Amino acid sequence: MDLRFLVTLIVPTIVILLIDYYAFQAVKAAVGDFSYRRIVFTLYWCLTAFTIISLLIFRLIGFKSVPHGMGSYIGAIVVINLFSKLVIVLFMFGEDITRGIRWIIAKLSSPAPDASKGITRSQFLGRVAIISAAIPFGTFIYGMIANAYNYQYRKVTVKFPNLPEAFNGFRIIQLSDIHSGSFTRTEPLIQAVDHINKMDADIILFTGDLVNNISDEMADYMHIFDKLRAKRGVLSTTGNHDYGDYNHWDSVEEKKANFKKFIDIHKALGWDLLMNENRILEKDGQQIAIIGIENWGKGHFSKYGKLDVAYKGTEQIPFKILMSHDPSHWDAETRPKYGDIDLTLAGHTHGAQFGIENKWIKWSPSKWVYKQWADLYQEGKQYLYVNRGFGFLGYPGRIGILPEITEITLVKG
Repeated sequence: MDLRFLVTLIVPTIVILLIDYYAFQAVKAAVGDFSYRRIVFTLYWCLTAFTIISLLIFRLIGFKSVPHGMGSYIGAIVVINLFSKLVIVLFMFGEDITRGIRWIIAKLSSPAPDASKGITRSQFLGRVAIISAAIPFGTFIYGMIANAYNYQYRKVTVKFPNLPEAFNGFRIIQLSDIHSGSFTRTEPLIQAVDHINKMDADIILFTGDLVNNISDEMADYMHIFDKLRAKRGVLSTTGNHDYGDYNHWDSVEEKKANFKKFIDIHKALGWDLLMNENRILEKDGQQIAIIGIENWGKGHFSKYGKLDVAYKGTEQIPFKILMSHDPSHWDAETRPKYGDIDLTLAGHTHGAQFGIENKWIKWSPSKWVYKQWADLYQEGKQYLYVNRGFGFLGYPGRIGILPEITEITLVKG
């Protein structure tokens, strides 16, 4: 090992130990003479050891070499542990400054009164600090255990005056952001697919991000998602993660081979992948168009989508649905240039997998980045629905913003 590599191993370990030792002082003060203090201390330092060992493993073999899906969970526990202890450190650091000032004042004044009775100030502050750290710690752990696969089945009805009568009541299941590379369980996926099939929709539209980076991430889940059924099948399009843009490839050819395999996976699934294309659906002599473009996002996100190409051949179709992974595309190009695209379906944001949603409050950090980040939006006669995502990425859970399977019913009116 060279010196630089050793430094990147040793320095983080020392920093973690310093943080944990400082936070441990609050734990000791809070626990006091509690009969189970030895168990508490053992658990505390076991979590420290887990954090250090995990970081060493990630540094030595690389995050992506950790067994499929487990890297996200291990990384999340490490981050949650460090964040919670930093809460304690920041809380106690302010108290230590105050204590130091009080000590100086005490040295310059008369002796302080006896404060030996009852709970000490150190114990009180230690317990407050631990409670302050336990709240985010418990919340994030709960989000991983209880919410990662807690699918919400949302029903949305949208009225359109120009919808052909033959398609009145047409039901769409929208899925988005599967991110198969993050899964570690199969049973919830099997149950979700079975539930979707029982809904007996007219069509299933998947709006991108099937994988995190590598097409092989789908290998363990092909036998699940190839069971998806709807009267008119499954149409899909690509998201920003599907191209392997965030992975390190040894060559351009290797990256191209990965994307070719990704396309072949859609064929094996029986999904119709629309890459700047459209499909015309007919019923009783009437038509609607499904347009699907490759990923197009504002800012640093890839812009593979070519709506002008995908749109060709739909000019005379009275009703159009666009599948475009990134909702920023709606304001950037769809609405200004294609006023006859009636409904756009997107995903991408995940609702940040964190926020508050109830009948009084709807908030997520996503709103700081995306004007349209979840649910149904309308501008004039055009609608956009942003799906909160089926899977998860990075943090292997969800808090407040739960995974979503959406049934959209088109109504003439």
